Amino acid sequence: MLTGSGHKVSVLAVDPSSCTTGGSLMGDKTRMTELSRDMQAYIRPSPTSGTLGGVTRTTNEAIVLCEGAGYDIVLVETVGVGQSEFAVADMVDMFVLLIPPAGGDELQGIKRGIIEMADLVVVTKADGDLLVPARRIQAEYTSALKLLRKKSKSWTPKVVRVSSRTGEGVAELWERLQEFQTAALCSGELQARRRSQQKVWMWSLIQENVLLHFKQHPAVRDGLPALEDSVIRGDISPGLAADMLLRAFSSGQ
Repeated sequence: MLTGSGHKVSVLAVDPSSCTTGGSLMGDKTRMTELSRDMQAYIRPSPTSGTLGGVTRTTNEAIVLCEGAGYDIVLVETVGVGQSEFAVADMVDMFVLLIPPAGGDELQGIKRGIIEMADLVVVTKADGDLLVPARRIQAEYTSALKLLRKKSKSWTPKVVRVSSRTGEGVAELWERLQEFQTAALCSGELQARRRSQQKVWMWSLIQENVLLHFKQHPAVRDGLPALEDSVIRGDISPGLAADMLLRAFSSGQ
């Protein structure tokens, strides 16, 4: 719909990686056959490779690169719903939570925190036999969102239903996205969010590089296997092992 109306769309699909082999579990382009043939769209699957936040380190830079290449809409698709997904909220303008109907115990099954992060909740697969459950879930989330503390002064999170099969609700979803952008721009919240995100990502990259530097330090590298074994056997506590490694690191500087 977006490419048909003149937009250039980039999809940064973060592909779950296997914990055992390190390989990706699914090919995202296989789920986007029509979009992958569209010259106005660009799809970039990237394996998480063990990244806790569900987004790779380079995803943030990829967003900037796509914007520079003329893509005015960048969609970041993450691994799933969970505590680790908070990382993606620090790199996007709008955080959209997708909920399938008939999942059972939906409101209890999803962390309250992730719902509080959402700027918009989208109930998917709202067609056929799932239309009635989708309407029920929409009503439940609409009520639940009223009870949660608002994170924005200019925007009240909404709940919409969509069906990729029939296309119903897709136009309304796009209207809601535009409404959010207008409200966030006019209030100045969008600019403020982007400024704070830059600071968050600076510290994230510092932490990542400091940890890498720590692991590669000769004193740490030599003592790490023995200390890990001692912790596993229960001979010493994890805290004591960490203190010993940090001392070895600082004394060897």
